[in-house]
Amino acid sequence: MTVTTTPHLNFRGDAQAALEFWHSVFGGQLAVVTYADAHAVTDESEAQQVIYGQLVSAEGLRVMAFDVPSARPFDAGVSPVFVSVRGTDGDELTRYWEALVEGGTVVTALGPSMWSPAYGMVVDRFGVTWVLDLEVPWDGGSAVTDADADADADAS
Repeated sequence: MTVTTTPHLNFRGDAQAALEFWHSVFGGQLAVVTYADAHAVTDESEAQQVIYGQLVSAEGLRVMAFDVPSARPFDAGVSPVFVSVRGTDGDELTRYWEALVEGGTVVTALGPSMWSPAYGMVVDRFGVTWVLDLEVPWDGGSAVTDADADADADAS
């Protein structure tokens, strides 16, 4: 058996728009099932809202979304979860960043951090906080970049 952890984000009527936006950012396969599709309508005004939604990209990004029906309590909270996107291709990560910041709010600009040569945090137009960073080896005190490894090799 294999196990995959997938963020499952809850909305109040915006799940499909959020999934479609993220699909435009990350590509991949989008699956959306509405309450009407599932024959699970309890309020006609919510028939076209999402009972099941998932985006899976070829690169491994997975995210699910759901519209909480009005009959259930819903509180989005304040920063209840961050979705972390870690990758090894800086150009691809930058492309994701540039798309997510459109209509969003930058919390931390994409740039060097102690643990990564490229790290940033943005709240997208749907209120979801995304953390993007370039994955590099960690030596326990700071990120080890290719330049560091080359310098160490030259010193030997």
